[in-house]
Amino acid sequence: MRVHTRHTPNFGVARVLLAPGEAVQSAADTMLATSFGVREGAPPGRGGSRKPGLSVFTAPAEGGWVDLAPIGPGDVYPLELTGSTGWSVHHDAVLARPASVRHDQAWAPLQQLFGADSGFLDHYSGTGPLVLTAPGPVDSFELKPGELVTVRPDYVLAYPDTLQCRLRAVDPSGPQSLRTGEGLVLDFAGPGTVLVQARNRRVSRA
Repeated sequence: MRVHTRHTPNFGVARVLLAPGEAVQSAADTMLATSFGVREGAPPGRGGSRKPGLSVFTAPAEGGWVDLAPIGPGDVYPLELTGSTGWSVHHDAVLARPASVRHDQAWAPLQQLFGADSGFLDHYSGTGPLVLTAPGPVDSFELKPGELVTVRPDYVLAYPDTLQCRLRAVDPSGPQSLRTGEGLVLDFAGPGTVLVQARNRRVSRA
């Protein structure tokens, strides 16, 4: 699976190039177009159930492509997972992923970070391009060992397992939400890269 992008960073579209029989999963309503012969089906869920709102696009014997466009304006960013480290990603940011990239629903460090709440991050591991979407251009902070940076959750796009991460309240007496990140910040310690989005996700949807 290869990914080419166009119209970035304002109105990004991702073209996913599929080898014969290869498949990619995305939200059903993000499919703009496909080459002729690409099949669309529903991915299986737990216990044989179907996951609502998701589709799997499978290429025919000669291969094919799928064009995916986010619901709103913004950037698309193919994050290449090499298998050497996993990534924590904002739960609204994933546009598409191949079967070789796993969604780790019970990843212990995120459970420790958020406790019983599901939080605003998901964890992914494996190999291949994880296609992300952001309401603004994607930027990054390259942290050296021991270097620190503080980022508001609304702007965090993704970060690797090599980084140390701490969640804390801006004002312990103010309102806070583990689900949205309201009233919270994330402290990161290097080495590693923090991917951020140059526009606030919640404000962009207001």
